[in-house]
Amino acid sequence: MAKRHITNAEMKKNNRNRIFRYMCKYDKISNPDISYELKMSLPMVTQNTKELMERGLVVEVGELESTGGRRAKAISVDFNSKLAIGLGITRNHVGLVLTNLAGEVLKYDRSYQPYQNSESYYHEVDRKLDAFLEESGMDRRNILGIGISFPGIVNCEKEEITYSHVLDLEHVSFASVSRFFSYPCYFLNDANAGAYAEGIHPDSSERFFYLSLSNSVGGAIFSRGELIQGKDFRCGEVGHMTVVADGAPCYCGKRGCLDAYCCAKRLSELTDGKLEAFFEGLGRGEADKVKVWDRYTTYLSAAINNIYMILDCDIILGGYVGGCINEHIRDVWEKVEVLNTFGKDSSFVKPCTYKIEAAALGAALQVIEIFVENV
Repeated sequence: MAKRHITNAEMKKNNRNRIFRYMCKYDKISNPDISYELKMSLPMVTQNTKELMERGLVVEVGELESTGGRRAKAISVDFNSKLAIGLGITRNHVGLVLTNLAGEVLKYDRSYQPYQNSESYYHEVDRKLDAFLEESGMDRRNILGIGISFPGIVNCEKEEITYSHVLDLEHVSFASVSRFFSYPCYFLNDANAGAYAEGIHPDSSERFFYLSLSNSVGGAIFSRGELIQGKDFRCGEVGHMTVVADGAPCYCGKRGCLDAYCCAKRLSELTDGKLEAFFEGLGRGEADKVKVWDRYTTYLSAAINNIYMILDCDIILGGYVGGCINEHIRDVWEKVEVLNTFGKDSSFVKPCTYKIEAAALGAALQVIEIFVENV
């Protein structure tokens, strides 16, 4: 096959993208510094940063300290020049996140809103979103779009939520949801969105598995800056792998699924649905919490070991439980070390970085990344 030649327009876009991404790493920088680090000519860099200024993405912020000669002008990305909304839809709640080009969470909110596949539900969510944005005080003209996370199979090729046992949905088109909102909408599975939040930053692991431990269990593989989706967008659905033959019933209708043993409800049902209260009691050594936690981590560790044996990569514990597990992760490490065939190692098991509204944040960050790719 003949190699395709890159056009001048594509090369110019690639150079501008490299420059913009590099600038996003710093509070302020100069054109000569960019030229030196990216090995581009100074006129090329200057022309590109001028274009970025004209688009309102980059601003002058004074001068850098002198290193012996004339002080260079300092330039910086105006991170709030573009914003993205994250909307996390679950069975009983709606999560909202507002983020900027730096991935900073500018505002977040979580409210009780039981899911219904109805116009009234989406009108209410849009009303909540409008109030959320009004409270933020940010310029709505800067909003790029809404990233929406759903618990279920989100098929980006067919542009539909193929099905969601949790929400009792089948074949809901993206368009039928998007029509209720005033901004472009982008869709992700909730576990994929959580993985995206963990993996999109440059200091993250090259490859990892994200194990989402919320009121349903899911998973996602993130590798080399991208989600691995699978043939039918079902990659990573470990919540429905069998861990006990003919075991406890799962909401999907099968028996013995990991979800039946390791969803967050197995813990929070002891504390009236309040997961934080469970971990507070566990921290105090309350006997009933300790007993349930021991059972929970036994199944969780077996699942972690199985995933590790197949994928040989870091495993990040996310979702509701992952957000609370820091002080108790050693309980998991100890059991994983016993199961690990290749030595007493559990360093590959890590708590998540983003502990609040990770799915909504990840969905918003995808919107940001789509924009940055096309700068």
